[in-house]
Amino acid sequence: VQLQAFGGGLVQAGGFLRLSCVVSGRPFSNYAMGWFRQAPGKEREFVATINYSGGSTFYADSVKGRFTISRDNAKNTVYLQMNSLKPVDTSVYYCASGRGSSTSYAPSGYAYWGQGTQVTVSS
Repeated sequence: VQLQAFGGGLVQAGGFLRLSCVVSGRPFSNYAMGWFRQAPGKEREFVATINYSGGSTFYADSVKGRFTISRDNAKNTVYLQMNSLKPVDTSVYYCASGRGSSTSYAPSGYAYWGQGTQVTVSS
């Protein structure tokens, strides 16, 4: 199973980015997906999760109203649209493929992880 995340970069505060994560090696549409992030010296934290069909999503309070998670099961891809970015959003962002079909806040709820993509927001 491979997860390849891309779309990170450097953006000014108030700007936007869209991250993508392509999954191969398992039936994508059967599993929930999640995005996590980890800043230097900090623990990995939950950002957003989406269930197998895309019908259920949950967000960390810190990104609610600014970020949107979505998926295209025909393309084996999950997205994270990030708007109104802030310097505190600066992190390496990781996509993860779930152990089951339901959403999960916890890293233990995910079986496979991507390599991460750096997002840097300048003030």
